[in-house]
This record gives sequence, structure tokens and C-alpha cells, in this order.
Amino acid sequence: MPVLQQLLARLATQEACLVQVASTQGSAPRDAGAWMAVFAQDQLGTIGGGHLEWQAANKARNLLASGGAPQSERFALGPRLGQCCGGVVHLRFQRIGQADREPLAQQLAPECSPVAVFGAGHVGAALVQVLSNLPLAITWVDSREALFPPALPAHVQTEYSDPIERAVADLAPRSSVFILTHDHQQDLQITQACLQRQRNSGDLDLIGLIGSATKRASFAHRLTERGFADAEFARITCPIGLPGIQGKAPEVIAIAVAAQLLQHLQRTQHA
Repeated sequence: MPVLQQLLARLATQEACLVQVASTQGSAPRDAGAWMAVFAQDQLGTIGGGHLEWQAANKARNLLASGGAPQSERFALGPRLGQCCGGVVHLRFQRIGQADREPLAQQLAPECSPVAVFGAGHVGAALVQVLSNLPLAITWVDSREALFPPALPAHVQTEYSDPIERAVADLAPRSSVFILTHDHQQDLQITQACLQRQRNSGDLDLIGLIGSATKRASFAHRLTERGFADAEFARITCPIGLPGIQGKAPEVIAIAVAAQLLQHLQRTQHA
């Protein structure tokens, strides 16, 4: 269960102190918005670990026990905290309970970029498993409904689609798409549907196709025969995965692709 859902469930019967990074200066272990919820005996989430987190957790438990009002405090990440980041972190401390569950669900919900994974085979399953730990809204598509596992996080939605390429039309705008089915013909049809959507509306983001340089050349030739220009196919990333990560095991491919997606999202967000 994602950490926010764990927090909301526990607040039904317990109080906690929410510790949130209000702002930072210089180098800091987490950015503004990062949070942890401190209960009497344990905690959920993290503001970066180390002595900063230990000291903040102690302060939070004192506030929780005393019933104090919300507070803010400045922490310099220097020798006194046993840290050498050199920056400054401003933390806000606030007691929370059952009445705060609904506003917290909106306040703490991460902004999720949409991602579509086509294919529920070994690589697709490994990729969804890795991506499900990140703030992403995942649509997982296959023409074989029985392959989807029975229990998935709320931000992973499965979709049975036959023909599989039909699902491309319904993807959220700015979706990043990864095409890695068990069938090269399906891969081709999905790739064509993505190119057609790009031609019509241009609202898809990264489009990744699993395969070798030979597969890329074959698909480029076949899609040229279907009326797509070289410049259109050039938008397809194939092979997929961050360069330099070697290995063909599904888990290795999944990590390489997830790293490539994170790099792409960070680059576009700061563009």
C-alpha cells in the first residue's frame, strides 16, 4: 500500500505529527513538499534520513504528546547535526488526526505523470512493478486479460484491449508510452497508432519501443510504406533503456527504462 494510503488508514484511529519540508536553501536531502508522519512508536515517509530526521522525529513526538500548536523550525545541515550537506531545511510540524484525512489526501497527493505500458509479459510486468513505486499514473494494457495480477496499487489501472492498439486513442494527454508486447505485429500496430495520434494531436510524450536496431530499421521501413515520414518515426525511442546499462533480464530492462523515463521527465519539467 502506498505510504499516503497507509497514513490515511491509520489516522482513522490514531493521531500523528506531520513533518513537512516547507523550504530549503542550498543542498538538502529532500525537496520542499517531502513529508513524514510521526506516530508515538513509529513513522511513515521520510524527510531525508540521518540526524535531521531523528531530531525532527523527536520534536514531533514531543509536540504530539503535549498537544501543541503547529510550529516551524530551521535546521542547518552542518556539524551540529552530523551532516555536511551545507544547506538549510525549514520544517513545519503539525498534529493531524481523523478530521484531517480528506484535506491531507489532496495536500499530500503527488503530481502523477501519465504512463502507458503496452504488454503484460515478463518485461511489462517487471516495468510496472518498478514504475509503481514512483509518482506516476500508470495504464497497463494487454489483449490477454488473464495476465494481469489480481492486486495492484490504485494508481495502476489495467485495460483489456483487443485489438490492443485501440487503447492508444484513450490515453491521457502527455502520456509516455512503452511498447513491449509479446508480438511484433502488435508492437507495429501500437507504434502506428501512436504516430497517427502524434500526427493528429501531437499530445503524447516519450514513446518507447522495445527491440534491437534491426527491429527499429524494419519498423521504420514498414511504417514508411504505410505513409509515415522518417521524421515522424524519428520520435520513437528504440531500443529503450538508459544507455550503458547492460543485460537482457526483465528486471534489468525495467530499471534501465525507468531510469530513462525519470531522466526524460526531469529534463522536460525543467525545460
